[in-house]
Amino acid sequence: MEVLFNSDVPQEDTSSFEGLITEGYRIAARLKGLNEPWEVSVSFVDDATIASLNGHYRGINAPTDVLSFPQAGEEEFAPLEGLPRMLGDVVISLERAEEQAEQYGHSLAREVVFLAVHGFFHLLGHDHETAEEEQVMRALEERVLEELDLGRD
Repeated sequence: MEVLFNSDVPQEDTSSFEGLITEGYRIAARLKGLNEPWEVSVSFVDDATIASLNGHYRGINAPTDVLSFPQAGEEEFAPLEGLPRMLGDVVISLERAEEQAEQYGHSLAREVVFLAVHGFFHLLGHDHETAEEEQVMRALEERVLEELDLGRD
């Protein structure tokens, strides 16, 4: 398991989130039975950057809280023996995370980890297009947060 972090928001120290996100991903992978070596990239950006990505890839010209980019064409680009499977990229808007943490009345750490885990489950194929899908995904997310002691108060 390898999680690569990048921050395009130099005025924000994101290092405090890295350990929590890594452990959250470890828990999520265990819950999903993901045993082979894998890799995920996590980028922290501002609203302008995520709005640009959202417009380009989803046709929605507005900021969002998190975007996930699963590694496409897995069957075309099978991992080389001995190298981890690249699951994809998760991009988190720190501006959105700060606003939502305040709106929901919980810590910024909880919100950032929630968004990271949400994105991770998208990389594994989960979605929330239907009520049933959303219920399954939310239950997994909440389980990870509870194991990290970041559950709802």
